[in-house]
Amino acid sequence: MLQRALGSGWGVLIPGVVLTALGFVGLSAETWKGLVVLGLLLTSTMIWHQQWRHFVLLPSAIALISGMILMMMNLKLMG
Repeated sequence: MLQRALGSGWGVLIPGVVLTALGFVGLSAETWKGLVVLGLLLTSTMIWHQQWRHFVLLPSAIALISGMILMMMNLKLMG
């Protein structure tokens, strides 16, 4: 049941809420870059694991949302 739920919107909603909360804390750009790298590494690791393959949307959403927050931070600094 949990696998089916995380395969849908929950797999993006859960990391989105957590990372949005972290966005209000005021993490540095280096920390966000680390979250992007961690999400990408976990995604590539989880693709090859038999049981974790069903939850691959969680770390990929972490990488995507962290990258989007990092881009917004860079746009704020430029403008």
